[in-house]
Amino acid sequence: MSGAAAFVPDTHDLAELAEAARGCQGCPLYRDATQTVFGSGRPSARVVLIGEQPGDREDRAGTPFVGPAGRILDKALATAEIDRAELYLTNAVKHFKFTTNERGKRRIHKTPSRTEVEACRPWLLAELDTISPEVVVLLGATAAKSLLGNDFRVSHHRGEILHVTGLTTDGDPALVATIHPSAVLRGPSESRDEAFDGLVADLRTAYATTRTVRNAGSAGSGTFIPAASPVRR
Repeated sequence: MSGAAAFVPDTHDLAELAEAARGCQGCPLYRDATQTVFGSGRPSARVVLIGEQPGDREDRAGTPFVGPAGRILDKALATAEIDRAELYLTNAVKHFKFTTNERGKRRIHKTPSRTEVEACRPWLLAELDTISPEVVVLLGATAAKSLLGNDFRVSHHRGEILHVTGLTTDGDPALVATIHPSAVLRGPSESRDEAFDGLVADLRTAYATTRTVRNAGSAGSGTFIPAASPVRR
């Protein structure tokens, strides 16, 4: 698996990156997916949200977070009084990984492997370097591990303000890890309200951080080594 680095152009134009990503063959996932699902949103966003991978709806539409998990995210953002139009949304992996049911008609989400996440990381780093956000929200374990390493546990650090070095060339963003919106849907019905409220609280923490991101040493902050050096081709 060669990885995406050879396909990432030397540009800070999101449209050019998105166009180049359409032809990416850095891992085998492109073979079965309908299309590349690149990030979308405000190019100058102060906050970037990163999920795991596109789902079935996203794969067909070509836009991140438009399926069931996207509706949960929209509801959480509205509850937190955060305008989605002010954000940039993307995924750690740009192609939909799935298996099929016995009849072969329904495509069922399958978690990307560590190798696939690493192969796709150059696109994610290119997006972050182009946007240079103040805060990055990591939605779920795959997104968090893509930037913070395989040993990172969302359950141990969710809602904290974290910092790494070398993610972008123009200042390092604060990171806030939380659950993926799909976790609200998958959880027991009796605990969904609590899970949703926790997601909202973490989103509020992240958005508030845009006003305090330069204040180092705040309570709950930590420092982690990034999963890999963000080398651009």
